[in-house]
Amino acid sequence: MSRLLQGDVGSGKTVVAAAAMLATAASGFQAAIMAPTEILAEQHFRAIGDLFARNDGEVTPADDYVREFSGWLERPLRLALLTGGVPAAAKKALQKHIAAGEIGLAVGTHALIQKQVEFPLLRLVIIDEQHRFGVAQRAALRGKGVSPHLLVMTATPIPRTLALTLYGDLDLSVIDEMPPGRLEIKTKWFGPEDMPRVYNFMRREIAKGRQAFVICPLVEESEAVQARAATAEYERLSAQVFPELKLDLIHGRLAAKAKEEAMRAFHSGGTDMLVATAVVEVGIDVPNATMMLVESADRFGLSQLHQFRGRVGRGSEQSYCMLIAANPSEVARQRLDVIEQTQDGFKLAEADLEMRGPGEFFGTRQSGLPDLRMARLSDMALLEKARREAERVFAADPGLLQPEHQNLAFEVARVWGQAAPVGDSN
Repeated sequence: MSRLLQGDVGSGKTVVAAAAMLATAASGFQAAIMAPTEILAEQHFRAIGDLFARNDGEVTPADDYVREFSGWLERPLRLALLTGGVPAAAKKALQKHIAAGEIGLAVGTHALIQKQVEFPLLRLVIIDEQHRFGVAQRAALRGKGVSPHLLVMTATPIPRTLALTLYGDLDLSVIDEMPPGRLEIKTKWFGPEDMPRVYNFMRREIAKGRQAFVICPLVEESEAVQARAATAEYERLSAQVFPELKLDLIHGRLAAKAKEEAMRAFHSGGTDMLVATAVVEVGIDVPNATMMLVESADRFGLSQLHQFRGRVGRGSEQSYCMLIAANPSEVARQRLDVIEQTQDGFKLAEADLEMRGPGEFFGTRQSGLPDLRMARLSDMALLEKARREAERVFAADPGLLQPEHQNLAFEVARVWGQAAPVGDSN
């Protein structure tokens, strides 16, 4: 299997991953899931372990990095956490147990692809938030086994047409529903004149024991982009608006340890409000956080705003997403109106793609986006037909050596900057 699993924020991708890992372990093999941050890896370790613990078969673990379950399989099932933050002695012991095949399920970060980590029975590799990893990193984990099954997961809604274009080498599965009983996150955008009542509302909610995110688009002040910086906003909110509350700050330029400490404090309820940049866009699950305030919301795309909104609404309480925009353009107003009215991430992604085009949809980091001159990305039927035809040609003539495929072979060589294949499919 080589499969991309798309699921909206909170749709249940972790449950799918846990079921796949359990099936692998039941067959006597090993499975590994790699996440881009220690916080997310620890979250998966807790969540998957708690799912298994529902069978009332958990054995008291030897340390904080291994959980053992006796009720699922005929033999004990061990789930381990391996990240850069694991102490050296514990890390060495984990590597030894993994290499001996004594740990069936491993959850971790880039630490999983270190040379010291060896999997003798790795048959399933899961990559979470796959767009946060490079191709080489994903290949390195898969290379720890002998052609293991591959499941890559993303919570960033990608329109099916764009997914088929970008990930033609993967089968595509979509979770297009949310768990029953999930409350809709109330979303509204405001102007600067509304800030006093927004702050009063947040103060009342925090007094009830809730927590809040405040998102700013920049780390430092910039004359070119008139948006509040996270650092300046943190200082202003702490001193002038919420002096009675506990606030913390997180952004991409903080040291990794400082980021981890800030997130752990927020997750445990030690802080009331977390001021952040887009670093919290994915993977953060704090059930007690019920408010998301996004400054300069008109500077973000629909999909990114939806990702921010997905950081709240994880618990049983009503959650709110408040978007602040001072002088939004006409297109920005359309985006803000759309996200007020729509909770479905895939519908938002399609709207974002139509408004901004594929290049802007992912941002400048996605340098390999296709430039489709022959078809619109909205033309899904044509794209799927082209994909099927490409698969047929490759299956019949992988070296493109047949006479009718020579023009195609030279075009492929031109696009990829390689010599055209001549007479040798190897």
